[in-house]
Amino acid sequence: MRSTIRTAKKMTDPQAARIGIVSISDRASSGVYEDKGLPALKDWLSRALQNPLQFEERLIPDEQDRISSTLVELVDAGCAPVLTTGGTGPAPRDVTPEATLAIADREMPGFGEQMRQVSLRFVPTAILSRQVAVIRKQTLIINLPGQPKAIRGRRWKA
Repeated sequence: MRSTIRTAKKMTDPQAARIGIVSISDRASSGVYEDKGLPALKDWLSRALQNPLQFEERLIPDEQDRISSTLVELVDAGCAPVLTTGGTGPAPRDVTPEATLAIADREMPGFGEQMRQVSLRFVPTAILSRQVAVIRKQTLIINLPGQPKAIRGRRWKA
């Protein structure tokens, strides 16, 4: 579990937005390959948002209970929003949507619908994606696509 700040100056900035970012991958979390989800999220958010940012990063395996507890931990720590990448496909180990819905106070179905609609213009398999968005307490949690190019690519412009 690690936390990164965009710049040292912003570390002490009380106005910094504290954003939880979670990459969910069995193989990346076990060191089989380098995680590309967290860097893609940080890059996209740093370009999309103008205010100072503080990132709370997590790289975890595709385990439903672990995903749910990580999301709760980040919300309870004051992160808003919390964004995930990975685990939204149709494979048996892709349990991010279930883990997210399990800790939700409210579902926000329009986010997933819009992400799939936009993605379908570029990737025919986007129809298989199961991204969801929810509210827990007062925090928005969004499951983003698992492919880094889908996060930083033209379809997710801010």
